[in-house]
Order: sequence, then structure tokens, then C-alpha cells
Amino acid sequence: MERTFVVLGAVSAFLAVGAGAFGAHALRARLDAGLLATFEIGVRYHMYHALGLFVAAWAARQWPGALTTASGWLFVAGILIFSGSLYLLSLTGTRWLGAITPLGGLAFLAGWSCIAVAALRSG
Repeated sequence: MERTFVVLGAVSAFLAVGAGAFGAHALRARLDAGLLATFEIGVRYHMYHALGLFVAAWAARQWPGALTTASGWLFVAGILIFSGSLYLLSLTGTRWLGAITPLGGLAFLAGWSCIAVAALRSG
């Protein structure tokens, strides 16, 4: 699992940098300030949780088991749902996408909780 999460983390960080550059250069003149800020929040949490995938890989090596594996997949789900919905909302203006964004946030919270519980149970 560690290798999978490292690869997913690296690819995700690459995509987050690309999305940030796209937002800064291509979208600045096309989106209003509110939608651009929404896009930037998606990029920020995308990058945070790309790095979180590296933490999940490390945790899977330290405390192998279902909890650390779940943490990595929850981070992947959170990136797709949280950041993905904010990207789509910003680019399309489709407001209902904001209703699913909190599900991605819950996935992020659950991922961090899994790592914490795995660490607590180890010692």
C-alpha cells in the first residue's frame, strides 16, 4: 500500500500544482473573485491531502492495517469529492455541486482520524 499512496500522492501533488497555475494564469481574468477564491480553496485542500497521502504511506509502513489503508483511500476520495466539486463549481457555476463538497471534507476528517487511531492503538 505504501507505494500506491506515494504514487497517488505524487500524481495528486503534480495535478494540484497544475491546477494552481491554471487558476492563477488562465482563470484570473475569466472568473469573478468569489469563484476564483472557491477554485483556490480546492487547490489548497488538494495539495494538503496530496501531502496527506505521503503521511498515509508512512503510517501504513509504521502501523500496517485496515485503518492506515483506509486513511489513504479516504484522502483520495476527499480530493476527488471536495476539490473536484469546487473545481467544477468554479468552472461551470453549477451551485448544487457545493452541496456535495462537505462529503469530501468528511472523508478528509475520517482519513486523519484513521491515522490517529492507528497510532494510538500501536502503543
